[in-house]
Amino acid sequence: MNSRPALSDLTAFAAIVSHRSFRKAADELGVAPSTLSHMMRTLEASMGVRLLHRTTRSVSATEAGERLVARLQPVLRDLDLALAEVDDFRDRPSGTLRINTSEIAARLLLQQVVPTFLTRHPQMKLDLVTEGRLVDIVADGYDAGIRLGEAIPQDMIGVRFGGPVRFVAVASPNYFASRKKPKTPDDLKQHECIRFRLASGKMFRWEFAKRAQEITVDVPGALTLDHVELMAEAAAKGLGIAYVSAHSAAPWIERGDLVTVLDDWCPSIPGLFLYYPGHRHVPPGLKAFIAVLKALG
Repeated sequence: MNSRPALSDLTAFAAIVSHRSFRKAADELGVAPSTLSHMMRTLEASMGVRLLHRTTRSVSATEAGERLVARLQPVLRDLDLALAEVDDFRDRPSGTLRINTSEIAARLLLQQVVPTFLTRHPQMKLDLVTEGRLVDIVADGYDAGIRLGEAIPQDMIGVRFGGPVRFVAVASPNYFASRKKPKTPDDLKQHECIRFRLASGKMFRWEFAKRAQEITVDVPGALTLDHVELMAEAAAKGLGIAYVSAHSAAPWIERGDLVTVLDDWCPSIPGLFLYYPGHRHVPPGLKAFIAVLKALG
């Protein structure tokens, strides 16, 4: 009779199948890829069946591996839940809190929330991952995410912080030296606009609202960027009109390098939210982070 595989080997196997990569799984687990390779050889030997297809460029589960990981995933989730519930009895939260967020939100958190959280909870570690794309925080192994309220999946619980957010259309005074300022969003079609590419590869369409009227414009422009700060800088250099958050444009506006247009078409919208799954146990570290966020946000 084959011996029962070690839990560590099964956890590593599930991580490899999830990431389809030894390297990414090793990064998640904090071990060397060579260690994972040895663990998988041990697991396959103990079970007497091949679980993974390996090539120099990829790794995938065999049919037996697919069946095993389908059974393993809910068991490992339940195990994590059980351990998290026991962790509630600790006097102080400990471990690593992983949050997926945008760069702008991360900068805001670093001003007060992050320093306060780490000072109050010295046994906690905080892993902030910034990226433009909206990820599935459950599938990708995050405890929480942070995005604008309109981008949060409906099955998530949201905690608002940071106040309302306003996007503004800005350009340099030199840009308007020989051009008329747009009076309506449709006028942007006659201007050079600095376009924004989303992480998905799609172009961001500029959205405006005035009273009950909403307008979305697919603006023209020779320059496309994928970073908000660079958009504000490009606009300040006279390369066109940019549509960015008021917070990002503020330093340039204060120096007189940028001016706003279409102000009456740029209302404030609900701001940033930290969100997390409502159907899962909330770990102590996340509860502690939310408490700091509510106190300072």
